[in-house]
Amino acid sequence: MARLNSRIHEVVVTTIAESGQPHSAPMGVSEVGGYFHVKPFQPSQTYDNLKRTGQCTLNFTDDVRIFAGALTGHRDWPTRPCNKIDGVYLTAALTHIELKIAKIDDIQPRACFYGELVAEETHAPFRGFNRAQSAVIEAAILASRLQMLPAEKIQQELAYLAIAIEKTAGERELEAWGWLMDKIKQAGINIE
Repeated sequence: MARLNSRIHEVVVTTIAESGQPHSAPMGVSEVGGYFHVKPFQPSQTYDNLKRTGQCTLNFTDDVRIFAGALTGHRDWPTRPCNKIDGVYLTAALTHIELKIAKIDDIQPRACFYGELVAEETHAPFRGFNRAQSAVIEAAILASRLQMLPAEKIQQELAYLAIAIEKTAGERELEAWGWLMDKIKQAGINIE
């Protein structure tokens, strides 16, 4: 199967729940053919919110606690109102992009929402991820797939990622890593 030539951005997608509360979820979003492809699993809050509102915000942030927090119940992050859509973006976003959904491929297990860029704003420069930040993002991806991956694979990956945490983590990365390790242990996976 040929792979589309696209870049995947690890972002936090913010949608608005029926209650009016923001809902933020980490996700890999790609740019293909002039659209941002947002692919939430079904069922999920992000999927429901996108179907109902037809809009979302992509938050590019280097605060990896937000990635880990979305998976571990730490979701209360400050937001600001968007400029062109009826939504919000994370205050911690270095850049945010506002999308309106142009079309949907409503397929299982992941629908594809094709988002058109309606606004983009940079709030602070992105200076790149250090190794610990990258390790937290990879661990968050593993934690989101605990039911899909064998325990041995998760243990092997975490052992390697822990090296970067030990060498380069600051307070934020250590906090995020701790949240993720607690979640993985609660799932019954032994990590050393």
